[in-house]
Amino acid sequence: QGMDSTLHYIHNDSDLSTNSSFSPEEERKSKVQDVVPQALLDQYLSMTDPSRAQTVDTEIAKHCAYSLPGVALTLGRQNWHCLKDTYETLASDMQWKVRRTLAFSIHELAVILGDQLTAGDLVPVFNGFLKDLDEVRIGVLKHLHDFLKLLHVDKRREYLYQLQEFLVTDNSRNWRFRAELAEQLILLLDLYSARDIYDYLRPIAFSLCADKVSSVRWISYKLVSEMVKKLYMASTPTFVIDLMNELVEKFCRCHKWSGRQTFVFICQ
Repeated sequence: QGMDSTLHYIHNDSDLSTNSSFSPEEERKSKVQDVVPQALLDQYLSMTDPSRAQTVDTEIAKHCAYSLPGVALTLGRQNWHCLKDTYETLASDMQWKVRRTLAFSIHELAVILGDQLTAGDLVPVFNGFLKDLDEVRIGVLKHLHDFLKLLHVDKRREYLYQLQEFLVTDNSRNWRFRAELAEQLILLLDLYSARDIYDYLRPIAFSLCADKVSSVRWISYKLVSEMVKKLYMASTPTFVIDLMNELVEKFCRCHKWSGRQTFVFICQ
């Protein structure tokens, strides 16, 4: 059911081939370019054909996904129309390994395509990966900063509401997921305003500071200290004062020794 909802989200419950307004002849012409021999590109694009995958190699779609950023770089952004359908087909592949491969490289593809094509063609796929299995989500999480920094400021702010969702994983023992989130949040501090940091990133940081796994907590201490530094440099002193008061109240005066120890580590 989870898989079906993901595919529904990515595909909007419509088949890409039937949704096309092109005739078969126009569809073929839309994939013509002059950078590499056309037969070579046609051979690559045919790798996503389900019949070929079943009869030739079950791993062929994964190899196709792995090579796609290189193909896109070779063809250039002006020929992205040749690869767009293939990319969307791979992004909705039933094998999570194929989607995982794309999730790990979507930030590289965004650099190749530029902000306009990224906003139009990659953001919907990125949003689909955010709701996917943990094995796929970790791909976008590891390069969250790299992808979000390429988006327009307004578009970037929309993801503030979704960062909280990274605290929830398929397996609660997957502490590396939360550790990676803390690492990414340190980088994301440069992309958001003082108010956004205080309103959205601060609650996540405090939650990570109380994590059951020490490795997650250690990274979170650095995150909070960087947050204090960032808010201290802001033009409005209110945010850093409120944050410091909260640190004192929540950790320094905590009735548990571990909470008081956390305060010392953050100060350190």
